[in-house]
Amino acid sequence: MDIQNAYNEWSGIYDSNTNLTRDLDQDITRSLLANLQVDSTLELGCGTGKNTVFLSQISRQVHALDFSSGMIAKAKEKVRTDNVKFSVADLTQRWPCDDQAYDLISCNLVLEHIQQLPHIFSEAARVLKVKGIFLINELHPFKQYKGTKAKFERGEEIIEVDAFVHHISDFTNAASNSGLKLLKLNEYWHEADENKPPRIVSFLFEK
Repeated sequence: MDIQNAYNEWSGIYDSNTNLTRDLDQDITRSLLANLQVDSTLELGCGTGKNTVFLSQISRQVHALDFSSGMIAKAKEKVRTDNVKFSVADLTQRWPCDDQAYDLISCNLVLEHIQQLPHIFSEAARVLKVKGIFLINELHPFKQYKGTKAKFERGEEIIEVDAFVHHISDFTNAASNSGLKLLKLNEYWHEADENKPPRIVSFLFEK
């Protein structure tokens, strides 16, 4: 199913579905950013706001973007703080953001749905302040190689969302070409993943 329609449909049950990747991403984000305090954060793919509340606690201002109006509607129900602004945006186009406006960008489980990574990193470099941090948590390519995609249940039907395979070198090369430096690369497993490939790959880049 195409990405926008899929996430609009998924929005109503996204938080209640069993989703180990979603839950692990939430834990990783909080662990990596727990000691950070910034003026401004850009969240790419805020979804139902699973990380937005936390980001609003470590940031004076958060601008949360998502392609799905359904997901943003759910996020607005959850996020009740005055320092968060939501926008429906297509990340494959120019982002609705000023140059050098953000100290932190958080991008969570989004880029498997975007074919051209260079555009993402180019835009990130444009809107980040100098020394700004770009966090990416993504479904690990090892999982993608085995055919794993974002999916949800509709009755007895399993709906898979359109996705693109990106290798780890695709991320690091696109970042380097946009002037972003890799600070940290980690791989993560959910506690249910014993003897399985890593579930999430996480990158921290700096402008």
